[in-house]
Amino acid sequence: MEPNLNPEVADTARSHDGPIETDAVIVGAGPVGLFQVFELGLLEIKAHIIDSLAYAGGQCIELYPDKPIYDIPAVPVCTGKELTDNLLKQIEPFGATFHLGQEVTEVQKQADGRFRVATNKGTTFLTKTVFIAGGVGSFQPRTLKVDGLDKFLDSQLHYRVRNPAQFAGKDLVIVGGGDSALDWALNFVEDTPHKANSVILVHRRDGFRAAPASVHKMRELCEAMHMQFLVGQVTGFDEQDGRLTSIKVTGGDAVTRSVPLDMLLVFFGLSPKLGPIAEWGLNIDRKQVVVDTEKFETSTPGIFAVGDINTYPGKKKLILSGFHEAALAAFGASPYVFPEKRVLLQYTTTSPKLHKVLGVESPVFD
Repeated sequence: MEPNLNPEVADTARSHDGPIETDAVIVGAGPVGLFQVFELGLLEIKAHIIDSLAYAGGQCIELYPDKPIYDIPAVPVCTGKELTDNLLKQIEPFGATFHLGQEVTEVQKQADGRFRVATNKGTTFLTKTVFIAGGVGSFQPRTLKVDGLDKFLDSQLHYRVRNPAQFAGKDLVIVGGGDSALDWALNFVEDTPHKANSVILVHRRDGFRAAPASVHKMRELCEAMHMQFLVGQVTGFDEQDGRLTSIKVTGGDAVTRSVPLDMLLVFFGLSPKLGPIAEWGLNIDRKQVVVDTEKFETSTPGIFAVGDINTYPGKKKLILSGFHEAALAAFGASPYVFPEKRVLLQYTTTSPKLHKVLGVESPVFD
């Protein structure tokens, strides 16, 4: 599904002369980055958010806007888009400014203790703290290595599904053996408004890296002849009048078969790249930023890292873990923003001060 965010919500930046002075800059507008705005806002810390995508939501919007998420506390199920929309609504009281379609290229410590942050679009900031919430960094789908196939990219060759409706009634070939490949194969077989005419799943072996329930369901559908599964690798393709008409799949028996199609969907996972973050002088281990578990602060005081981008003993890459990290990071940042202020833990249920910050009326308890 193409993200459907209000442009004024998605990108609220306005032209500005000279560096923008702020309390916090958050790099990454995924779920954890958005929740970081909320936790900072409760402590009256103002934030600006930068993201390389053209809209908020990160991987939830870019990769699986319609895919259900089941492990958000007190939310039995929601899609990536619903989670993003709810987080945007939750942070509205704090008026964070979004700078989208921009990548941070430079972070330099200044003599006064603040950081100078610059983007590839020429936007600059002077900020007291920096929060890296960049997910897996700058991520790109791993591509199918077949010479000449790239010319069909975004017309018939797709590495992600933004709009399921464009595949309705089509003959699809889906390549991959992970959750994304199985999930979309099952999705397009189901009797939904975007049901495909036919679905053929291609994987290099008969084993999968997907949820066992999904694999079991796929095999049931194959036995019922609702879809097909081929073991093999894509080694070539056929075209006619500038359109992709079929792919060539070479199996373990060395036989190459021609498989007709309208659309080719490839899910080989993501290739994470830290990009410029690797040049910021932080302690990095296996392309992840090392943090402590008290404040989720990096090796550079005043720079924090939350969500999938960080690493520490026992780290689990879950959205709910990132939410916890964002809360402690906000408290860890407060002394840099308000050095003379003692920060007390308050509860949104009972604190009149937090109710005022959130713009809600304080409840009256009997």
